Amino acid sequence: MTHRPRGALARGLDPAVLAGLLLFCLLTGGTLGYMAVEGWTPWEAFYMTVISLTTVGYREVRPLSRQGEVFTAALLLLGVGTLFYTVTLFVARFVEAGLKDKWARRRQSRMLDQLDQHFIVCGYGRIGATIVEEFRHHKAPYVVIDRNGERVQEVLLQGGLAVEADASSEEVLKRVRIDRARGLITAVSTDAENVYTVLSARLLRPDLLIIARAGSDDAFRKLKRAGADRVISPYQIGGLQMAQTALRPAVVDFVHLATSSDHLDLAMEQVRIHPDAALTDQTIGGANLRQRFGVVVVGVLRAEGMMDFNPAPDTVMRPGDQLVVLGPPDRVKQFEEATASRAGR
Repeated sequence: MTHRPRGALARGLDPAVLAGLLLFCLLTGGTLGYMAVEGWTPWEAFYMTVISLTTVGYREVRPLSRQGEVFTAALLLLGVGTLFYTVTLFVARFVEAGLKDKWARRRQSRMLDQLDQHFIVCGYGRIGATIVEEFRHHKAPYVVIDRNGERVQEVLLQGGLAVEADASSEEVLKRVRIDRARGLITAVSTDAENVYTVLSARLLRPDLLIIARAGSDDAFRKLKRAGADRVISPYQIGGLQMAQTALRPAVVDFVHLATSSDHLDLAMEQVRIHPDAALTDQTIGGANLRQRFGVVVVGVLRAEGMMDFNPAPDTVMRPGDQLVVLGPPDRVKQFEEATASRAGR
């Protein structure tokens, strides 16, 4: 049988509860003590205990015997000691809470200042939570903005970074370092808030990738005009997914397999060709991508915005192009390194 440490009970109790228990024990013990030592009635014993513990200085209920004086002295010492102990508990509690909150705010401010190439997720509802979970799988840096304090605490408890604020505020967007962000995703509850958020973000960062959630066709058009690069309708995507699953289940299964973060043996990624990369201006066939890296190029998004599906071997990889490749995660990582420096030559 294991024994709990003597101080564990005190650490596990709330200071207010502990103070109440101590006071109850002193009142009960003092009342019973006076009844036993002096032979007083319960009310006389209780009244004497109260005026002794509160040190108000009233006269005794009756003249005290020598034993009563000794008992009163002991009761007074215990009462004063309990008072100091209770005050210490409350002071320690409030000081600790204040320091903890201050440390948490300083830590959050420091982490916000260190953000770089991160995603800003506006809204942590069902869609926002799914987005954050995917970012967490891919170890992509992110920060969440939400008005709901409970949702913000949920993100923080999961080890993420979150701010309780209005995502459409320019000051808030500056606070989460939109100037160094990789992209912004707004998925708050209303279309109006999403439009305001897109407008604010676009004014601060004309070159930022902005993805917005739309709940209606009208909102789709307004978000586009506000400056969103991509507008996603969850209802439309869900309907298309269900229809495609019914019509082409094998194709849907393959795409899910290739893009799911749960499948560790296969990855589909988009890789940008940098101007100084070793593979710049080479053809897909001439670079022997399949043999050297073990990846398959399934599409090329040209710098001017055109998509080339299933590119031919003589397709030239130009600076700024983004290659959609399929392969094992470690081989895809090697290919990304080759497109970023001359080391892959």
